Amino acid sequence: MYNLDPVTIAIIAANVIVSMKGFNDRLFFEKFKFNVGSIRRGEQIRMFSSGFLHADTTHLFFNMFTLYFFAGYVIDALGTLNFIIIYIASLVFGNLLSLYFHKDEYWYSAIGASGAVTGVLYSAILLEPGMSLYMFFVPIPIPGYIFGIGYLLYSIYGMKNRIGNIGHDAHFGGAVGGYVITLILLPSLFKTDLGYVGLLALPIIILYLLYKTGKLK
Repeated sequence: MYNLDPVTIAIIAANVIVSMKGFNDRLFFEKFKFNVGSIRRGEQIRMFSSGFLHADTTHLFFNMFTLYFFAGYVIDALGTLNFIIIYIASLVFGNLLSLYFHKDEYWYSAIGASGAVTGVLYSAILLEPGMSLYMFFVPIPIPGYIFGIGYLLYSIYGMKNRIGNIGHDAHFGGAVGGYVITLILLPSLFKTDLGYVGLLALPIIILYLLYKTGKLK
């Protein structure tokens, strides 16, 4: 659902402005990116600021395009203020999970709005689980809830096997943030869509069980 709500435009603009500054100012980029060592030394601002920095224009474009596409579902269902809450909470949830899993890797760094955007995506799927989504090279529509579950299962696989230069844990943490905050804001979903609420919780349960049994690494 395409949406040109002013808050969507404002968030996209903020990401573009901060990212462009980071592209052209390496000191700025290094000062505000997510870095475990710096955060553990007390620079908590990085938990928030890193969500507005991106590696390059392609990284920025895909995050903002995804946000633009799914923001409308959340705004229409929950309102502008709650959308902002979900966006920020998902950003923080994503970085908190990254910090937890990499707490002893002082060199670990990350950037990008992916955690926040994934939170908005998962919130939108929870609100409209039957939405049809298309993926590259897949000519048939995929139900939103199938896509959401598959995406998080892949994130778990990526976390376990350290696939690519991608913050899979931030994506997963962001999705958890979007899922939890959406249910807090709209608890009626437990009555109207309990089945989907349960299905979308499966990857979260799987991650927890893998972690508790020591099988995540």
